[in-house]
Amino acid sequence: MRILTIHADYIEVIPTKKAIKEAEKIESEEPRRFEEVLVVFSAVEQGDEDVETASDRLVGESSTIAEQVKTRNILLYPLVHLTSKPSSPQVAKKVIEKSEEKLRERGFSADHSPFGWYKGYTLKCKGHPLAELSREFHGPGSVDVKPSEVEEVSKSLRKENELKSRFYIMGLDGKLHDVDRFDYKGRENLRKFATYETEKVRAYEEEPPHIRLMKEQGMIDYEPGSDPGNFRILPKGRLVKKILDRMITDWCVGHGALEVETPLMYDFEHPTLKKYLNRFPARQYVVLSEDKKLFLRFAACFGQFLIAHDMVMSHKVLPLKMFELTRYSFRREQSGELAGLKRLRAFTMPDMHTFAADIEQAKREFELQYDMGLKWNRELGLETEVGFRIQEDFFNENKDWYLNMVKKGGKPILVEMFKERYAYFITKFEFNFVDTMSKASALTTVQIDVENADTYDISFVDSDGSKKRPLILHASISGSTERVIYALLEKQALDMKAGKKAMLPVWLSPTQLRIIPVGDDHKAFASKLLEQCRHYDIRADFDDRDEPLGKKIREAQKEWIPYIAVVGDKEMESGKLSVTVRETGEKKEIGLEELARKIGNCNRDKPYEELSLPDRLSMRPVL
Repeated sequence: MRILTIHADYIEVIPTKKAIKEAEKIESEEPRRFEEVLVVFSAVEQGDEDVETASDRLVGESSTIAEQVKTRNILLYPLVHLTSKPSSPQVAKKVIEKSEEKLRERGFSADHSPFGWYKGYTLKCKGHPLAELSREFHGPGSVDVKPSEVEEVSKSLRKENELKSRFYIMGLDGKLHDVDRFDYKGRENLRKFATYETEKVRAYEEEPPHIRLMKEQGMIDYEPGSDPGNFRILPKGRLVKKILDRMITDWCVGHGALEVETPLMYDFEHPTLKKYLNRFPARQYVVLSEDKKLFLRFAACFGQFLIAHDMVMSHKVLPLKMFELTRYSFRREQSGELAGLKRLRAFTMPDMHTFAADIEQAKREFELQYDMGLKWNRELGLETEVGFRIQEDFFNENKDWYLNMVKKGGKPILVEMFKERYAYFITKFEFNFVDTMSKASALTTVQIDVENADTYDISFVDSDGSKKRPLILHASISGSTERVIYALLEKQALDMKAGKKAMLPVWLSPTQLRIIPVGDDHKAFASKLLEQCRHYDIRADFDDRDEPLGKKIREAQKEWIPYIAVVGDKEMESGKLSVTVRETGEKKEIGLEELARKIGNCNRDKPYEELSLPDRLSMRPVL
């Protein structure tokens, strides 16, 4: 199926005459006008004969876009000319009619233009970035479909779109407040987070600033030779990413997780995986290999659960944790929702699963991982808003437990309450970062899974010798590494907006110290200093280019270098460096050994990686 959506001030449709024998009967050939409407031009194609699935996809895409552009009015406009491989008119008519019915069930004011008629129309398109969008999705019987064009949508994702839930703000006293009536004074980010979750407008109307910053800092850029949502990671970005990857791996393994590695692709027809796919709210990439249809993993669940299935587990080893840093996981996100490093299609996910003997053990692990999330985000200097998603019955049974976690965070949280489970979990939490454009992104997230031990036939031997099913916690303590970098860069954009200097934490900065000689006579001394720096665990480089001093200093400042040391006659005589500290703006006379101790203190308890570029700037390529 192919669709073209137009968000219009109005469209006026005039049926002129029947185009096909199967044209529907209409009551009048008078013009009909629809105002403040999303017009969905659609072509049902060969391969879309499963009317239920095709209509689900058309409804899902149409409702998502309608919510993004904030309209409840949708006009389905059959337009066979969008495709060269149309389905039969009978199938197309059924898909349109079924889609209209489902849209109305979701609360939209839905209609369709006369099917099988030639029509004239007058349309006034709005001028915003989401006013004109196109989508293409195919059923399993489609002809001449390339693997990269196939999009699989799980039943759980469709059910999530239909989910009716209630949102509340939970205060430090445990009371639940309606999101529209809560006093957000002093809680502006919580208000933005609540608005983002309730209105569900995911698309950006302009480019988020972290995209400009990741390019300016020479960290990450788009890859024109790949699918949108896949990026090239340049040396500075790779260094930052490597440190974050090592840090979260060390955290999880340090908390007792067994580190494993699992395949990137799995068989669609594997009976266990097939069932799980329809319970996980994500879209998949599809790969065809000989006579098999495979999907690229969107998390490490598959591999870790299959390992757990083959394990012999005693109650004595529980809780048992398993961890993998997946490079990469893949999700076929909708193109309109791709947003730099916030939402992309290939990403590194630190994925940990905990197998717990019972609900009490699961709750203890859940709270422990909540504490880890608090600590992780504070270590990065990221302010986050907490959201809990909870099945209502489970919340009512565990109110005091939730309140205890709210108090640990020290501020109110957002609660989404749902009566019926739409996926495999009964509760989850997310630590969300609110960016410069008031969009929220989940970083830390943990879920209690009550289904997949059954799905994957995972069991343990209890103290009485009986076999029992564990509960499973899905955890990403950091969130995807790319999204962590997004949050760090967006934080710098917020700081710059507030008049502060942007900089990454010293321990994460690619270059921590830059040595700049005043003139050629000072290069030899600067070179000796650089050699001495190699004996300390600090990342230093040396600007040996034949450029004016002022330009070198300005470029170091643009790179957010934490410490800039200028070396001239005075420094050669005294042995002390003239250092500008970016964080405070102060200038200090300081010896290299003392400066190395200061930087070393920032690096303490953090993974250390060598500089991934030549330490002499004259030897670096221009990226």
